[in-house]
Amino acid sequence: MTTTRNAPCGLCVALDAPDLATAEAWARAVAPSAGLLKVGLELFSAEGAPAVRRIAAHRPVFLDLKLHDIPNTVAGAIRSLAPLGAAWITIHAAGGAAMVAAAREAAEKAGGPNRPKILAVTVLTSIDAAALSEIGVAGGTMQQVLRLGRLAVAAGADGLVCSPREVSALRDSLGDGPALVVPGIRPAGSAADDQARTATPEAMAAAGATWVVVGRPITKAADPGAAARGIATALGW
Repeated sequence: MTTTRNAPCGLCVALDAPDLATAEAWARAVAPSAGLLKVGLELFSAEGAPAVRRIAAHRPVFLDLKLHDIPNTVAGAIRSLAPLGAAWITIHAAGGAAMVAAAREAAEKAGGPNRPKILAVTVLTSIDAAALSEIGVAGGTMQQVLRLGRLAVAAGADGLVCSPREVSALRDSLGDGPALVVPGIRPAGSAADDQARTATPEAMAAAGATWVVVGRPITKAADPGAAARGIATALGW
């Protein structure tokens, strides 16, 4: 039976900006309330390695590139990314056990004791059961998330990225060991935008999330710093 959990849950702010100047302005505003700052594909594609280094001066970086390729290529990418100083790097669990294991091994060899931790993305929060069916995955999102989550953790992933709907089930299945990073978080009253599976920060803290990822409700707010403080307070920080 699923039980309410009271482990600490931190705030990761998604700096999904088209340029580093905007991202750094957001970083300065939210850093007092955030434990992690996300650098994703948009910002990394525009600004590259300097984006990671500059944002890491404010808070540890969650480098969300969702690597997905043959094991040798992903291992090479991890080796190239490790010196940038990101605390976490994402890969796709759907790449398979060998790819996950290669990413973990490369991180350990490249980063030593301060290696980046590997997060495996299960099913994107924009994907629902109908979208999975369209690409040939039967059984729905919960079954697929649990399947990929178990595979990735067994292969060496330090944690998983999942939607709010799967947090409790993953905790019940995998215990308290893996970090669970949860995007698609929307404070009560916020628009869902393009997220298909959303929840409030408070609900995710109770369910066992390690980090909740919040982007537009903070970065598009009139006062991003105040918006971040409100969510951090709701999480008990």
